[in-house]
Amino acid sequence: MLAQYGERIAIGIDARNGFVSTEGWLETSKVKAEELGRELAKEGAEVFIFTDIQMDGMLSGPNVESTVRLAEATGKQVIASGGVSAVADLQKLSAQKQSGVSGAIVGKALYTKQFTLAEAFEGLDRI
Repeated sequence: MLAQYGERIAIGIDARNGFVSTEGWLETSKVKAEELGRELAKEGAEVFIFTDIQMDGMLSGPNVESTVRLAEATGKQVIASGGVSAVADLQKLSAQKQSGVSGAIVGKALYTKQFTLAEAFEGLDRI
């Protein structure tokens, strides 16, 4: 299926301390996020959404390093999810475009009015 539809499916990888989390984040496997990403990329995955579950909803900044590691390990696009609290976080992620970081999912920061969508776009236009 990934070989046929890989470009149209984003694969979510959720991790705690670098290891894949499952069962609604209740279980932590012994598989590193990068290992799973490499396997799925071999099967045709083109885009990943990476969530560091310790950062999700915490407004403490995304785990840029782990997001970059997954992008470099797979050679594919990775969208960061979790932790974005400021336009500066988006700028840090955008600065990693060469590594394969291609975007960010922003939730709580927008609905708690940490910044507006217009401010995000304006901040990204400056880099």
